Amino acid sequence: MNHAASDDDAERTWCLAEVDIFCDLSEQEMEAIAQAAPMKTYHAGEILYSPTQPSEVLFILKKGRIRVFRVSADGRALTTAIISPGTIFGEMVLLGQHMYDNYAEALDDTVVCVMSRADVHKYLLSDARIAARITAILGQRLADLEQRLSDSVFKTVAQRIATTLTTLTSAQPPASPLRPVGRHPQIALTHEQLAALAGTSRETCTKVLREMEEHGLLRLARGRITVLDRERLQDAAG
Repeated sequence: MNHAASDDDAERTWCLAEVDIFCDLSEQEMEAIAQAAPMKTYHAGEILYSPTQPSEVLFILKKGRIRVFRVSADGRALTTAIISPGTIFGEMVLLGQHMYDNYAEALDDTVVCVMSRADVHKYLLSDARIAARITAILGQRLADLEQRLSDSVFKTVAQRIATTLTTLTSAQPPASPLRPVGRHPQIALTHEQLAALAGTSRETCTKVLREMEEHGLLRLARGRITVLDRERLQDAAG
């Protein structure tokens, strides 16, 4: 028996088991999809998708976070989505899922499962349960994009930074016996990365973060932000 191949199959199946749209599939159904979804690893800062090299694939995010962003004519980047583990993104016309001129960048070391157009049609769209959940996910993502665009126009820089931090802490998994309830959530981002997510400069972002730290909302360390007071941070987000 090839133990390495067996481990790879188990890893792929586990990858899919963590995704909400596959929550009630049988083990056999999960294994069939896993065979069609090879895993790929990307390091923090790597680009998974670029409009200069478009490809019609669907990514299923297993580990890490993905930033989806577009670049304006004057070089400014606008974040349109932050993808958390257990969901999907990518260019897939069959699903009405478009990247348009967006880039997808790994915020952390990231693992994704990748599905082709043919396999999406065969394994996802043919199952009414999965198709309905995908529709719901894409609808929520559109609502999130509209909110993010509204924030970029109507919120101050400090409010946008607070909103981004609140969003990132909310996306973290719930507490478990191995992760005590009282533990303060931590966000692994540099000031430059957070500035890009909030649509501001690194210098302005650092100034705002230090003010938040002085007021007891956060604790700053190299490449890491610890949220000390979620409620006051949410209030600061407006």
